[in-house]
Amino acid sequence: DDPVYMDNQAHREEYVLNEHGTLYEGVHKHITSRPWHFGQFEDGILDICLKVLDMGASYHHGSDRDHCWRNDPVHVSMVVNHMISSHNTNSIMKIPENNDYLKGTKPFSWNGSVPILQQWYNGRCRPVRYGYCGSLAAVMCTVMRCLGIPSRVVTNFCFPCSIENPLGINEIFDSTGKNLCGKDKLWRYHCWNESWMARRDLNQCCGDWQCLDPTPLETGRGLACSGPTWVRSIREGELDLDYDGHHLFSRLNSNYVGWLSQNNARKAKLFCDTWPCGQHLSTKSVGSDQCEDITGTYKYELGSLKSKEAYYRAYRRIHPGYCNASNCHIDRELSTLRSPFLSDSGVNMRLKMANCPMYGEDVQLHWLLENLHNDSKNLNFNLCAQIITYNGCPMDQFWKDKVNVTLGPREVKKIPLCISYNQYGPHLCDHNIMKVVAVSDPECGDVLMVSRDIVINRPPVIVKLLSQPRLKVPCTAEISFCNPLQEDMKNCIMTLEGCGLFKEPMTIDLGTLASNQQARTVVEFTPYRLGKHRLLANFGCHKF
Repeated sequence: DDPVYMDNQAHREEYVLNEHGTLYEGVHKHITSRPWHFGQFEDGILDICLKVLDMGASYHHGSDRDHCWRNDPVHVSMVVNHMISSHNTNSIMKIPENNDYLKGTKPFSWNGSVPILQQWYNGRCRPVRYGYCGSLAAVMCTVMRCLGIPSRVVTNFCFPCSIENPLGINEIFDSTGKNLCGKDKLWRYHCWNESWMARRDLNQCCGDWQCLDPTPLETGRGLACSGPTWVRSIREGELDLDYDGHHLFSRLNSNYVGWLSQNNARKAKLFCDTWPCGQHLSTKSVGSDQCEDITGTYKYELGSLKSKEAYYRAYRRIHPGYCNASNCHIDRELSTLRSPFLSDSGVNMRLKMANCPMYGEDVQLHWLLENLHNDSKNLNFNLCAQIITYNGCPMDQFWKDKVNVTLGPREVKKIPLCISYNQYGPHLCDHNIMKVVAVSDPECGDVLMVSRDIVINRPPVIVKLLSQPRLKVPCTAEISFCNPLQEDMKNCIMTLEGCGLFKEPMTIDLGTLASNQQARTVVEFTPYRLGKHRLLANFGCHKF
């Protein structure tokens, strides 16, 4: 009879009892993962979670004198969702404005939820600076699991944030291929929370996944978190059924348009092949550390009849003026929201990775071009590379080149490209994503563009146990890291954390590491709880 009941024991163990999780990041063609400690059973966390409910009680109810709403998971989830980052003064965590986090902790340096919640609680409920969408969703997952509501963190790749057109995302480039900062942003990935509950307000008799996004995003009425939204209603396009359904549907099903900004303030549509928004929705698998693709729970297979029916249904709800419009009429409108395909111009192009670069290594690519016509083509291209943040903000353009390409009838060409570490290294910082673009000269006719997002992998930290862990018996482990760069790494710090192993994170100052120098340090800890535990080691320096 409990509205948050799950009848699968393995699922209960994963989504309520498991203190260890995985956050997925990167780009849709190169998904990376990082472990996370939820720590919902650590000392004091339950008291902190109840404090979260106390501080957020006025959000929905004005007063909390009888606590009667706390048996309703819908209201509890809305209060927690609001308290993560949307409360005016007492939210748990803040996101840095304009990616400026000099006055706080680096958003990507957190390993778990416990230090964040403890800092908020001990700091008189003032927001912790700073987090990003992944840490916000993970902290919410901790609070929900602690309160007994099954929850998990989900990552969506190619996540658009458009202010003007909810079903269209625009990216603007100049003639060199540089991505210009416009109103729309195409996030490389975005994390949110899913919680399991039966929605009595929707007359549901059985539990199902509900989407809750604690990250404040632009809705047209200002920044706001969203949810709970029934995941199945998003897939079916039933947007008038639930909270914020139209926002979530739009961000999973938007159409992409690339534009070339010209000197006369006019824009021209680019011929480009792009992945549709809402790709590879990923979460940790039950009972393992493998990644599970749950895209099918949010949207039907692209191009299928059910996918089209859901889209038409949603389009009529998002745009009431099309309530009685035919499907053909909607299709004509949608055609204006898409970039034409490269094949429509008679040329196919793609950028293919030749290696999987790690920090300090050169980036190797193959640029593949194919002439689809029986006549020759002579094209001039501008190539560039620039840093892109995970939330779609273009940063430094650090590499440019010009290439003339001649393609004979039906010819296929492969051109190698190389971007050295010396070129990208000084600009990468904490943002380990770069965008490589090739755009044709407008004087050659149709403007063609091909692009590729590239993730630069961080060097590994190796953890080796030197003794068998036993309850309340000191244990030792060796932590090692090698500087792979041809330069010194300064201000090197190692942060260690582990539920059941460390009462609080341990920080080790490694100073400066010379090129190719290996740092080894032995740490001692005393396990204080039975169970399966995970030791996390996070390395940071002046570079990242």
